[in-house]
Amino acid sequence: MKQAARIGTLAAALLAASLAQAADPLDAIATAARSDSSFSGFSAERGAALWGRKGKDWSCSTCHTADPRKLGRHTVTGKTIQPMAPVSNPKRFTDAAKVDKWFKRNCRDVFNRECTAQEKGDVITWLRSVTPSSVIP
Repeated sequence: MKQAARIGTLAAALLAASLAQAADPLDAIATAARSDSSFSGFSAERGAALWGRKGKDWSCSTCHTADPRKLGRHTVTGKTIQPMAPVSNPKRFTDAAKVDKWFKRNCRDVFNRECTAQEKGDVITWLRSVTPSSVIP
């Protein structure tokens, strides 16, 4: 009986771990955004505008292209960057740790600061709204 209890505990822990990995990264970003009393939801329109907004030297589109359905190229290293829009790259925004890592790095590169939860959510909302027939501003 003790072995059955241990197996049950192990199975529950594995299920919890797999559910945590499968969680939508936007959920954690929304939780952080709701800590601001002025938060009223994410906006694809604001996300598209942020994508094209130039920081000190670059914008998101400098490396990722204006059309997030296409391959990008890092301006400095020349490294190919897979499309950002999930319609072209279904793996996008499926790993919360990667989402956090790349927003942190890229926002510092572009805007010389970390992006807010509102900005991150707006960009992800826009990128997720892009379809094969979307007109990209």
